[in-house]
Amino acid sequence: MMTIETYSPEETYAFGQRIGRAVRPGEVLTLIGDLGTGKTVLTQGCASGLGINEAVNSPTFTILQIYESGRLPLYHFDVYRIEDIDEMEEIGYDDYFFGEGVCLIEWADQIRELLPGQYTRILIEKDLAKGFDYRRITVEGPLEEIL
Repeated sequence: MMTIETYSPEETYAFGQRIGRAVRPGEVLTLIGDLGTGKTVLTQGCASGLGINEAVNSPTFTILQIYESGRLPLYHFDVYRIEDIDEMEEIGYDDYFFGEGVCLIEWADQIRELLPGQYTRILIEKDLAKGFDYRRITVEGPLEEIL
């Protein structure tokens, strides 16, 4: 397990860039954290680290956004609004989870039973006692070894 602390959105973004530069084809990253913890900021940094220059936003209402302009495709899922696991089947999630791109899944705890056997879990937590922009980011899984 690896834990880092960031004290600004820029630092969280920079850590995301570090992740984007390190990820390999077929990686699945899960982002866990409450609303407003910086999951989308970290995702935007990851996209930048992959060389994706287009705007990256949370796909809350579409479940999946695909970005293919970087060194690897980025499949950005936001499963916050998933009410039935069959919704994931309908979008063909396994083509993405087991493809050659990078899957980044916000709110992944909601689809835990669909996750592959090997993935990297990224937990983002706030601690207001340490400041409004403070984040503790814990990385567990294959990616922690190369960060």
